Amino acid sequence: MSAPRPPQLVVHRDKELMAQAAAARLITKIVDAQASRGSASVVLTGGRNGNGLLAALSSAPARDAVDWSRLDLWWGDERFLPEGDPERNITQAREALLDSVPLDPSRVHVMPASDGPYGSDVEAAAAAYATELAAAARPEDHAAVPSFDVLMLGVGPDTHVASLFPELPGVRETERTVVAVHGAPKPPPLRISLTLPAIRAAHEVWLLAAGEDKAGAAEIALSGAGEIQAPAAGAYGRTRTLWLLDAPAASKLPRGLYPPASA
Repeated sequence: MSAPRPPQLVVHRDKELMAQAAAARLITKIVDAQASRGSASVVLTGGRNGNGLLAALSSAPARDAVDWSRLDLWWGDERFLPEGDPERNITQAREALLDSVPLDPSRVHVMPASDGPYGSDVEAAAAAYATELAAAARPEDHAAVPSFDVLMLGVGPDTHVASLFPELPGVRETERTVVAVHGAPKPPPLRISLTLPAIRAAHEVWLLAAGEDKAGAAEIALSGAGEIQAPAAGAYGRTRTLWLLDAPAASKLPRGLYPPASA
């Protein structure tokens, strides 16, 4: 496999502007994919920045340019909690955007809940999501997951992405596309997550970081750190890796890393 291309950085003045610009960027990517291929696939992320982007998308004037019925939505990770729990990414995404747009329910690929068909068996739930991803992959994808148009990830203060935490087994996984996460250092301890190989199948990977508490993580991940110690450093796309930051999150980065116009 060829070495990943260097990431591109876009730095916005504040998190609101970052969310609005990222939403506009995402609308354009979806519309372009639908125009060229008939459909689009996007992997959503939860957390403060992921939900902020979805809320911005919900209120964006151009949101109706998207054919929502021809969009596949996947998740990078999920908290293994009961259906409808307010801490689940899907619950928050429905509130921020999904309930207000005409999606095809069969194309909203939700990770299983702890009271779903696999009960409390998080390993079985993770395996089931891997099977669903594999079923959606086409021969031209050359992978056990679809070649997502855009895969979005929030970056944690500890450099975690999805539910891949530094040094934990999930970030070391090289074969499976989805893993169960036990003992996550932030609650809840049980989660389901895509692995780095699944993340790298995406055409574009966007890493979202806003706030001063993310400045150290951005600095570490973009300074050549290894992916075991800094999972965000191992998250990159086939054709493009884009870091979308606000000024506080970029405050520890060398100014030469991003163009003045992006500020």
